[in-house]
Amino acid sequence: MTDLWVQRTGTRRYTGQSSRGAEVLIGSEDVDGVFTPGELLKIALAACTGMSSDRPLSRRLGDDYDATVRVSGAADRENEVYPLLSETLEVDLSELDPEAAQRLLVVVERAVDKVCTVGRTIKAGAQVDLTIETD
Repeated sequence: MTDLWVQRTGTRRYTGQSSRGAEVLIGSEDVDGVFTPGELLKIALAACTGMSSDRPLSRRLGDDYDATVRVSGAADRENEVYPLLSETLEVDLSELDPEAAQRLLVVVERAVDKVCTVGRTIKAGAQVDLTIETD
């Protein structure tokens, strides 16, 4: 399993890291060049949707198809939650006849519902356990 952690690099600034060598800059909204934790949550959802739809789309459209997954959702700051996250998968299906395009969309939706771990976790809710270790 990949180890994940964040290391504090300044006031409300962190670097997210993985044992596979990946890094992402994290911070508050007033800091340029970083993602907020909420933005990373949204990006994780969009990326999971894109990756979950990749196989059925590439099988039908070819490996070089273009797709963009946009995600948005305003925070409810009183309760510190995102009550609604909205995704839009943008993909050109104009090469397909309308019936084939509709069939492909059904397959894509099923694939995302079945294998997008991030979306499934958000929809189901997850228990979060926090342990605080001190010196």
